Parts: sequence; structure tokens; C-alpha cells
Amino acid sequence: MPKCPVRSFHKKAPEHIPEALWAALEPILETIGSLSERIRDYDRQLETVCQEYCPETELLRQVEGVGALTALTFVLTLEDPHRFESSRSVGAYLGLVPARDQSGDRDPQRRISKEGDEMLKSLLVGSAHYILAPFGSDSDLRRHGEKIASRGGKNAKKRAAVAVARKLSVLLHSLWLSAEVYEPLRNTHRSRRGQAA
Repeated sequence: MPKCPVRSFHKKAPEHIPEALWAALEPILETIGSLSERIRDYDRQLETVCQEYCPETELLRQVEGVGALTALTFVLTLEDPHRFESSRSVGAYLGLVPARDQSGDRDPQRRISKEGDEMLKSLLVGSAHYILAPFGSDSDLRRHGEKIASRGGKNAKKRAAVAVARKLSVLLHSLWLSAEVYEPLRNTHRSRRGQAA
């Protein structure tokens, strides 16, 4: 089978299926085609909701890897960006911080807490995986995740994705408040200017 996007798979696959398998696979291809069309319809509806009812989602979608669903879920979950004293507190509110289990001198690294909206947390981690993927563009978020992943150790990539998701939540809140144009390498450029001065 040649490579092709999922949305066109059901159209391109038939010419590569042997005749002996056609009777068994035709219903599956029809189902894939039907599901692809329904997904396209839902995507169009999401776009309409974003444009008509939550135009602020456009600010968040400047960040590569943040789509309509993630932006809309973020806005609807937080409701009002001014309810947080600082953007940094958004990560903790969403549960994107490790749970604590301190005892004496021990403070082991644990999984993220079970606080916060599970769907939004999952969407932000998905966006983080996109940012860290081989096809992701260079950005401060990506560099932060790569630095954490490079430390190695057990579950380094998972920790990196959660760390990027936490930073992403802070960034999205900040963009929502400031309505600024997103600069993917803003911190990198700022540190270079500081070194040159």
C-alpha cells in the first residue's frame, strides 16, 4: 500500500487490494470512508463554534500542535483567564505537576497528579507529543522537551511530554491574556540578546 493521508485511504486502497480479498475488505473500506466523512463534518462544526462563540481560540491556535478541539477545550475549561493570579498556576490547576510524597529527606519523582480536567490534560499531552515529534518545528517548547528527554532514564520521553504540556498550558494562558503574536523562539532570542549586551 502506498502512503496516503487517512482521509483519502478508502479512495486509494481499492486499486491495491487483490481481487480475492475484495469481497471481505470492501465493507471495511466503506466504513472507513463513512467515518472519515463524519470526522470532517465534526471538524467543520468545531471550526464554526470556535469562530462564532470563542474567537479567542484563534490566539491559542497560533501554537503549532494546538488545534480547534484543544483550544476550545482550554477556553471552556478555564472559562476566565483572569481568575488565575499568574499563568504559571494554570499547569497546577490542570494537574500537570507531579504528585508529592515527601517523607523526611525523601522526595521521589511521582506521576502527575490526578487533579484537573482529564480531557484537557490528555489533549495538551497530545499536543506536546506533536511538538516533540520528528516533524515538529523548532520552538522553545520543543527545545525544553528535548532537554528533558536527553537526560535519559526510565520514562524520559513521557516526562518530557508532560513537561511540555505544562509549559504549553502556561503559554496558552499567557497568549489568551496578552493577545500577542506567538513567537516560537522568543526565549531563545531573548537570551541571545542578553548575552550580546
